Amino acid sequence: MEDFSDFVGLSRPTVSKYFNDPASVRPKTRARIETAIKQSGFRPNLFAVNLNRRRTTILGIIIPNQLDHFYMAMTRKLQSLAEQRGYLAIVLSSDGKPELEMRAIETLRSLNVAGAIIAPLGEQSQHAALARLASDVPIIYVDSPLDNNSPFVGTDNLKSFHLIVDYLCRSGSEPCYFAMPDVNNNALKRQHAYCAAMEKLGAEPRIVELQPANSWDFEQYAFEQAAHILREKGGFPTSTILCANDRIAFGVMAAAWQAGLKVGRLKDCDIRIAGHDNNPLSEYCCPPLTTVAQDYNEISRLAMDLLFRTLGEAAGSQANPPDSTRILLNAEIKLRMSA
Repeated sequence: MEDFSDFVGLSRPTVSKYFNDPASVRPKTRARIETAIKQSGFRPNLFAVNLNRRRTTILGIIIPNQLDHFYMAMTRKLQSLAEQRGYLAIVLSSDGKPELEMRAIETLRSLNVAGAIIAPLGEQSQHAALARLASDVPIIYVDSPLDNNSPFVGTDNLKSFHLIVDYLCRSGSEPCYFAMPDVNNNALKRQHAYCAAMEKLGAEPRIVELQPANSWDFEQYAFEQAAHILREKGGFPTSTILCANDRIAFGVMAAAWQAGLKVGRLKDCDIRIAGHDNNPLSEYCCPPLTTVAQDYNEISRLAMDLLFRTLGEAAGSQANPPDSTRILLNAEIKLRMSA
């Protein structure tokens, strides 16, 4: 910055003022600086600039799996919302591994981020490291809550599972439940939500017996488990299977197809399969998957809004403080041909 200031023939404070807000300097000065930028190719080091600021313009996002369509869609929306507010959102993935989540947390601290939106691993999360980060900057959790007290935006599993369980019970045989690996707090919360919904309807919960796992390869896990059940145990407890999420449902559907079973809600079908989340691929699998839609756009919008309202409160601005730091959204059922 010192070298560029000498090159353009202006004071460093004037040049810094331009890079912070081009509209804050006079038009002639702005034109002079922009001409010098073209001639020299100079660009300020964004990370060095932010390290020198009390209030940075970098936000951190940590997700547990960068290949999952739900997280891909959510991070794309979060980055767009951050950009609209003049912030840069850095996305890091823990890849389902506690040690990588720890590294991601420390990276955000080293970047001096203004705040963070995190989809945590849950029980495996680095709680002490997250607490240290939260003592420095606001954190909003999404998808799966870290605990019962931290700020969170996500879907109300109790309501969403009651919605799909009620539909499945009214339209055919009572659903058994095919769980997801125990990778985050959603795994247990969704199973409890299924049981609560069944009991509320006066039905007996039936949990499919599965081998425990700690893998984010949901499709492979579900396919192998379902194929074993169909091959060795003669099938599922009922002819309707409610899966913990759509990626689990994809694996179960593939195993059913391999076993020669016809999946669907028509009279000539052998088995019904439903999911949860409305994965972008769920509408295009064969048959299209009946599921419950999480509104990732609204989750992203509310999480970003909550983060900036918290940031405003922390900075002592006139921004309205959050009405609530825990926001649970209703889901919408998507009726398709699989159930």
